[in-house]
Amino acid sequence: MNTFVFPIVKSIFASSFYPYLSLKVDFLNGNIGKSIWRFTYPMLLGNIFQQLYNLTDSAIVGHFLGTDALSAVGASFPLIFALIALVMGVTTGSSILIAQFHGARKPQSIKSAVDSLFIFLFISALLLAIVGYIFSFQILTLMNLPLHLMPLAQSYLHVSLLGFIPLFGYNAVSGVLRGIGDSRTPLRFLIVATLLNIFLDLFFVVVLKTGVEGTAWATVIAQTVAFVLGIRYLAHKQKDVPFQLWQMKFEPKIFFVSIKIGLPSGIQHMLVALGMVALSSMVNTYGAVIIAAYSVAGRIDSFALMPAMNLSQALTTFVGQNIGAGQMERVKRGLYATIGISMIISIFISTAVWLFGDYMIRLFTSDASVIAEGKKYLIVVSSFYFLFSIMFSINGLLRGVGLTHIPMFVTLVALWLVRIPSAWVYSQQFGHTGIWWGVPSGWIAGTIIAVGYYKFGKWENKNLLYAS
Repeated sequence: MNTFVFPIVKSIFASSFYPYLSLKVDFLNGNIGKSIWRFTYPMLLGNIFQQLYNLTDSAIVGHFLGTDALSAVGASFPLIFALIALVMGVTTGSSILIAQFHGARKPQSIKSAVDSLFIFLFISALLLAIVGYIFSFQILTLMNLPLHLMPLAQSYLHVSLLGFIPLFGYNAVSGVLRGIGDSRTPLRFLIVATLLNIFLDLFFVVVLKTGVEGTAWATVIAQTVAFVLGIRYLAHKQKDVPFQLWQMKFEPKIFFVSIKIGLPSGIQHMLVALGMVALSSMVNTYGAVIIAAYSVAGRIDSFALMPAMNLSQALTTFVGQNIGAGQMERVKRGLYATIGISMIISIFISTAVWLFGDYMIRLFTSDASVIAEGKKYLIVVSSFYFLFSIMFSINGLLRGVGLTHIPMFVTLVALWLVRIPSAWVYSQQFGHTGIWWGVPSGWIAGTIIAVGYYKFGKWENKNLLYAS
């Protein structure tokens, strides 16, 4: 047994950690499916570790602080996401632009894009943290959060806002490295930060008895560590990106191209975030048990959707670099490979969630009512993961081409014209369970629009090189 298992484990460990191995994936040559997967799996592992920040908070809060505290932490998450969503779209635009510059072999343009991105994100993080702190009570009130949960939610949120600068900074580093084809390096930083976060969560909550504020402090400290490690690597060890922290220069022309590409993605993220807030407002009217169930099941759901989302991000970089190199036929083959891989994974995950969803929820809480309601959500939503994978694969291609406004339109229709109205109508007939059925209703609409645009939208004529 050991002679079979150990080489596999060693190979996985080596491919992620050994510094002398190639960290970049060559998207311009070789087997397409293998290249996309080699780029995806470190990014997937990285996002899993990133999600563990919130999952660790929820698990420790649920077991040590109770259902009310778990509900408060869960209710804060959509608000935090809403505050950062629009700005993070600029990171998406810069990553696409960097990918095209990299494919076109323009290092000085890469530097200008990176410098402008970091300056913008620093200012944005500072302003959003201030706004979020000042108006937290008003926003949580608009979300219909029960008044007895308000002090806990505000305590968690106020500390979490302090981590916006390192959070934005780390995501900028990660976006830059993805643009040049390196998805493995950010994984290393996240592994360190996540392990630190778990230790600090237990230390603050179990040993120091700091309550929900302690879980937020653990996350902020861990995010700061990831950011510092990322900046250090970018400044001293990365050869493909000319970067000096204290000599950054804002380049308006390149930044506004990033805005042009990234703003639709930012609006898309914001629409998703505001949609989460709207759905949370519906859920919050049903009390602490349903809030906790929705929060926990949503965290599991976010894990389950990560492979499709990361494959979509990988395809975006793949498409950007191949358009920069003028290889359009390879772009189409990349989409088909991504859909194939994503579909296989989504079917496997749906089966696992159906069979073991209640055990997954038990990781966060022992409340039988929360477990039962969370399982209902997972059964409904997981049955349609395959549609999500198709929709996101096509959206990934369109972002890489530069047509980021099309995925934004898909999200607008699927979320705001279908999912949220459907959730409200269904909830009037079936109670809180009807809200769960709004999720697949939106995915069905989004998939139809995305497939339709790919087939008939003449996107091949839009392959403009923004790196020109």
